[in-house]
Order: sequence, then C-alpha cells, then structure tokens
Amino acid sequence: MKEFTFDDLKRVVSSCLGTAEAAELTLETADVSFDELGLDSLARYEVAMVLQEQLGLPIPDEDIDRMLSPRAALDYVNERLATAAS
Repeated sequence: MKEFTFDDLKRVVSSCLGTAEAAELTLETADVSFDELGLDSLARYEVAMVLQEQLGLPIPDEDIDRMLSPRAALDYVNERLATAAS
C-alpha cells in the first residue's frame, strides 16, 4: 500500500467528525495535540476505528492513546502499514 498521507487523515477525520474539525488539521498543526485541536479521546477512538476498517489495520486501544497529534497518528499508521507489507 502507498503511504498514508496527511490528506488521507483529513478525509478520515472529516468522515467521522465533519469538515470543520478536519479544517483544523493543517501541516502547521501537525504537531499540535488533538485535544488542542478540539478532538478529544472519543474522537480519536472513532478515527482509529475508521482507520482499522478502511486499512484493515488492527489498532489496540493502548496505541490509540499514543496517537496524540496528527503527526503521531500518521507516523503510527505508516509504521504499521510498512510492517504489514514486509
């Protein structure tokens, strides 16, 4: 699979939470915590569930708790996809 991109993440957030929340995700806010961007732990969980479904990528609950920013989520997903591909 190709790399999971920032735009891919924005699409997932938009499908889960709406376009207003996704609009907060920019390259400039990639290292800002999801909490500061208005996405609480429940929102992160919902995004993780959609990622699991769309990518066929199991994400344990404890890993969701480590995806605290857009960059952390992207890095996690891409690491897992690379591992799955090898």
